Amino acid sequence: MSNLQIKLPIHETFQSTVQGEGFWTGTLVDFIRLAGCPVGCPWCDTGYANGGKDLPAVPRSIAQLLAELQSPRVVISGGEPFIHRNLPELVRALLEAGKQVSIETSGAYWQDISPRAWITLSPKEHVSPKYPVQEIFWKRANEIKLVVGTGEEVQFYRKYLVNHVNIPVFLQPEWNSKKSVIPIILELLKQHPEYRLSLQTHKFIGVQ
Repeated sequence: MSNLQIKLPIHETFQSTVQGEGFWTGTLVDFIRLAGCPVGCPWCDTGYANGGKDLPAVPRSIAQLLAELQSPRVVISGGEPFIHRNLPELVRALLEAGKQVSIETSGAYWQDISPRAWITLSPKEHVSPKYPVQEIFWKRANEIKLVVGTGEEVQFYRKYLVNHVNIPVFLQPEWNSKKSVIPIILELLKQHPEYRLSLQTHKFIGVQ
């Protein structure tokens, strides 16, 4: 059994929303957004470009988080969830509560978590080389989501992608550059028809 009194730093939670990205697009989900991320992507749309120094982080227990859940699937995001040592306990508690669990990560940090958790790997090594993807993620990830700004991202990770052809790969345009990037992605799909386009559907329909 999980220790339900363990606390994690929470930036925000929201319930009964729609997953807008990747494999589970269109499904009903709850989000638990953990605070903190050292990677510092300049285009981060959740406020962690500077590490999230100015964002709120409220300690909340696993029991408190469980009490507000409404959807069959729970997405743990950040920030970077894998920097938190109690992530495995949170995942275990969610699974014991009968929830499906997805984790969104840059892959720069690893902890041993349940194999039942779905991992979305969105690598940022091309943006911050000092935060390389841990090798285990290329085999453990259930999907790979590349945020595309120039199209060069695909070539950067190509040496990893060709060795793991059974993992679905989604190409997602940077939101603020989507008009210019979508045509680039369409050309990339012609070269790599096994990849898929991912749009941030939640932003188009105006939900979190």
